[in-house]
Amino acid sequence: MKLTGKTVLLTGATDGIGRELALQLRAKGANLILVGRNPERVAAMSGQGFEVIEADLSGEAGVDTVLSALGDRPFDILINNAGTITSHDFRGKDPDLADNDRCIFLNFIAPVHLIAKTMPKLRSRPEAMIVNVTSGLAIAPRAGGPIYCATKSALRVYTQALRAQLAATKIHVLEALPPSVETKLTATRKEKKMSPAECARQIVKAMEGNAEEVNIGSVKILKLVHSLSPGLARRIMIKS
Repeated sequence: MKLTGKTVLLTGATDGIGRELALQLRAKGANLILVGRNPERVAAMSGQGFEVIEADLSGEAGVDTVLSALGDRPFDILINNAGTITSHDFRGKDPDLADNDRCIFLNFIAPVHLIAKTMPKLRSRPEAMIVNVTSGLAIAPRAGGPIYCATKSALRVYTQALRAQLAATKIHVLEALPPSVETKLTATRKEKKMSPAECARQIVKAMEGNAEEVNIGSVKILKLVHSLSPGLARRIMIKS
């Protein structure tokens, strides 16, 4: 897809991968409507000339805020990038189920609702795209993050089915599977991490090439191992 002149609705857009996507897509000539929930980061992106909708997508009210701010305006590309991590590890303290629920909504339910509620806009465009950012952990989970892994796996399966549903339409569906990326969410993890800028670059390249799936960085190796032996991939990743 040629990105010049396209209008992009991008969630999770004020930090990490989302911030880099916003900068790189603007450099390609796209028009951006950003969504973020942190007031300071929203202000920072606004100060760089971006339109930013302040909304917390961990609940239905946040989805409604985005839709209300959009109004009747059309757009061409929806990127569901917003995500969070929640603790759910019985080897430590008991899980905070309310926090788990917010993670489930933000990582999975919000993308589903945004897709469903903006589908008429996307169908009306000459060409359109939905980009769902999942994770390498959607392929094989780690023991310490079952809720996060489950939400990303759910979004991966949803994306695959959605792509089949929309195959005969003008709406292209892309799944991006990042590895561990250097963001605030992964600050406590010790493994080697990819820069947000490089991760975003590979996603943008996949968008331009109308790819169906982009396995980024070390996820390429994980996907290969999984294709040869799903059990081995699970045994490797469950300990991470």
